[in-house]
Amino acid sequence: MPILVEILLLIAGLILVVLGADALVDGASSVAKRLGVSEFVIGLVIVGFGTSCPELVVSLTGAFKGNADISVGNVVGSNIFNTLLILGLTAVVAPVAVTSSNSRKDIPLALLISFLFVFLAVQGDGISRFEGILFLLLFIAYIIFSFKSSKASSAQDDSEQTRTRGLGVSILMILLGLAGLIIGGQLFVDNACSLARELGVSDKIIAITLLAGGTSLPELATCIVAAAKHKDQLALGNILGSNVFNILLILGCSAVVTPLSTISMNFVDFGVLLLSAILIWLFTYTGTRNRIDRWEGALLVASFIAYFAYLFIQ
Repeated sequence: MPILVEILLLIAGLILVVLGADALVDGASSVAKRLGVSEFVIGLVIVGFGTSCPELVVSLTGAFKGNADISVGNVVGSNIFNTLLILGLTAVVAPVAVTSSNSRKDIPLALLISFLFVFLAVQGDGISRFEGILFLLLFIAYIIFSFKSSKASSAQDDSEQTRTRGLGVSILMILLGLAGLIIGGQLFVDNACSLARELGVSDKIIAITLLAGGTSLPELATCIVAAAKHKDQLALGNILGSNVFNILLILGCSAVVTPLSTISMNFVDFGVLLLSAILIWLFTYTGTRNRIDRWEGALLVASFIAYFAYLFIQ
C-alpha cells in the first residue's frame, strides 16, 4: 500500500477515535442523568466494557489459538498503561476528583482484585479453568454491587450543564462512539505498524509501543475528552472499570477456554501492576484530599516511562 494512503488512513483513524470519544462521553453522561445513576457507574460498566473490547478480542484470540502469553501479557500491559499513562495524563490535563464512595469502595475493590490476580498467578504459575470461573462469578457480583450501591451523585443535580437527550439517541451515540473508537483505533494501529516497518523499526519496538498502546487507545481518548469536559467520574470509572473488566471478565473468559500460564510475566511486571493500583489509592489521601492532582498525574506518567525504559533494556 502506498505510504501516502497509509498516512491518510492513520489520520482517519485518529479522527474517528477523537469523534468516537466525544460522542461516547456525551452519550454516556446523558444516559447517566436519564437513568438516575452516577456517571462513575456508567463509566465503570458501559464505557469501561466498551473500551475494553479490543483487549477482549486480543486475549480471547490468543486463548483460542493456545497462546496464553498473549492473553496474560495483554491484560497486565493494558492495566499498567491505563493507570500510569492514561490516568496520569488525564490528571495532568485536569485534576481528577475522587468521591468518598470512590475512596471507600471503588478504588479499594479494584486494588483487591489486582492483588487476587497476582496472588493466584504467582502461587500457581497461572490461572486455571476453576479460577477463570471464579473470576467470572466475581465479575457478575461486582457489576450487581456497582449498580445497587450507585446513587446519583451531587454532580448530577439540576445545576449540571450536561445536555439531556432522549434515551434512544443517547444509546445510539454510545454505540456509534464505541464503533468509532474501536474501528479508528484499529485503523491507527494497523497503519502505524505498517509505516514503522517500512521505516525499519524493529518488531520488538512495534510490539512494545504501538500494539501495547493500541488496545488502550480507546481508554486514552475517552479519558482525555472526559477530563476536558470536566467529567472526572466518567474518566475514573472508565479506568477502574477497564482494569476490573480486564482481570475478571477477559482473563476469566480466556482461562475457561484454556488454562493461562503466567511464566512469561516476572515480579517486576506484577510489581508495577500492583504499584499502579496502590498509587491511585494513596493519591486519594495525599496532596489535595479526594483528588488526583497534576503533580500526582505527572508521577504516574514518570512511573510509566521508567517501566517502559525497563522493558527496552531488559
